[in-house]
Amino acid sequence: MTSTVYYGSPRQARLNAKETLPAKLDLILEALHLRDRVKNEMVCLKLHVGNNIGYSTIHPVFVRKVVQAIKDGGGKPFIADVDWDVAGCEQRGYTSEVLGCPVYPAAGPRENYFFAHERDYKNLKTWKVAGMVEEATFLVNFAHIKGHPATGFGGAFKNIALGCMVGETRSQMHDVNHYDKYWFKENCPDRAVMQQIVDSCPFGGIVFDKYDPDELHIHFEPCNQCGRCLKVAPPGSLKIDPVNFHSFMEACAISTDIVLSTFDKSKVTHLALATQMTPVCDCFGFTSMPIMQDAGIFGSDDIVAVDTAVLDQTANSSLFLENLPTCMEAQPNGGHPFAQLHGKFKDPYMVVRYGEKLGLGSMKYNLVDVFPLTEIGPQSQGYYISAK
Repeated sequence: MTSTVYYGSPRQARLNAKETLPAKLDLILEALHLRDRVKNEMVCLKLHVGNNIGYSTIHPVFVRKVVQAIKDGGGKPFIADVDWDVAGCEQRGYTSEVLGCPVYPAAGPRENYFFAHERDYKNLKTWKVAGMVEEATFLVNFAHIKGHPATGFGGAFKNIALGCMVGETRSQMHDVNHYDKYWFKENCPDRAVMQQIVDSCPFGGIVFDKYDPDELHIHFEPCNQCGRCLKVAPPGSLKIDPVNFHSFMEACAISTDIVLSTFDKSKVTHLALATQMTPVCDCFGFTSMPIMQDAGIFGSDDIVAVDTAVLDQTANSSLFLENLPTCMEAQPNGGHPFAQLHGKFKDPYMVVRYGEKLGLGSMKYNLVDVFPLTEIGPQSQGYYISAK
């Protein structure tokens, strides 16, 4: 099956508002027939509203357009995100007055409003879906694209997988990386050598386990699989294995599957804005310099297709190496730019592959440009702007 992904390029030919991304979002919403689908629906608009002093999240101009489209269609919209990001989101421009609808903590202000779903995956048994999300009758998933230290990139999957679960489940999802054993202390009994392994990682990715000082613990988020630790570790004592990285990506696909299973398939749609793409997640609470060229805006009813389209559109982009924080180190591994940034085992396509395997959509898609760029030469643009 081939899905349709609607696309708006960040480029424009003329100095005209209708050729800019917010106007192209309007065309995507029309193509998705959003207004026709939301009458009498309680619509959850899932955003990541960011944290602290971050300013690269989705600009309220885009959000307001989606909210207005829902209201035009007779739907009742609200915005939802995790409680600790919603608290203080007005400092980043996310208010009901600006956006046109309320902003709620997805599982309540104390994260005690949820619905439990049972599914076994490694250390996870119970997945707790935020109550405001599951109570909604229609879901609009609007993601900001950026790098992510656990999945390579954050897109439509990540926006649902983590943002629609309570903190307890999110924490357990991160712990799946440690389910498969990677440290074998019987092959490295020398404490001094263990210290050398710890010291070999310039990113602080390997530490002594806080519960057992004879064990080593890997923080997989800062690990870019550079291999420095393996050059120090005795044979058979340490593994840097794809499974420990891919487990979290698979958990994200499962989490997304559980959340989407609470909606009728016709009552979900996905949007993704690929601008001001930064190295790490917006939940870090700050905005750093962009790491690659803006790629535009995307929309589809197929979550697998929309994230695949984003990755394909950015696959041939060059990392802005001069923009990376100096504490980070890109790996020229020939992979996707996000994988070059976070390491080859954090291939961003893994999440969508797991999603496709779960039946959430198709990586085969037809990209439809809602406003194709018209190549024009230099010409008068009419720079006069009326004072009234």
